[in-house]
Amino acid sequence: MLEALKSLDAHWIWLSLGVLLAAAEIVAPGFFLMWFALAAIVTGILAWLLPIAIAAQLGVFAVLSVIAVYAGRRWFSQNPIHSDDPQLNDRAARLTGETVTVIEAIAGGEGRVRVGDGVWTARGPDAEVGARMHVAGVSGTILLVEPAN
Repeated sequence: MLEALKSLDAHWIWLSLGVLLAAAEIVAPGFFLMWFALAAIVTGILAWLLPIAIAAQLGVFAVLSVIAVYAGRRWFSQNPIHSDDPQLNDRAARLTGETVTVIEAIAGGEGRVRVGDGVWTARGPDAEVGARMHVAGVSGTILLVEPAN
């Protein structure tokens, strides 16, 4: 394997690394590896066009990586992605307004309720098992409930 890498030109290694990092971006959460892929591809193109030593290529990659990550973060902080549904990824907040069923009596202000096929901790006025409650809000992962009328 090491012999095969030695026979390759450095620019092919950089270009391959860039493609692998871009492919890894598809399966990895977040949007971070793309900037390193971009730096590797640009380093590969520079190594192809200019006679640069390996040490210099590593330095170019490091500098380009820092620049790409900084530019990417700056771009996305100035151009945030907006959604028509601000609670898109906040499952608890999306439950506000739902009617739930008490499955563990709410006593002393806390109990458990069933929401669909899930069970959530709930805070609210005392209620017996089987009572229907209305989700008035959320506090972290705890549903704030009130009697359903």
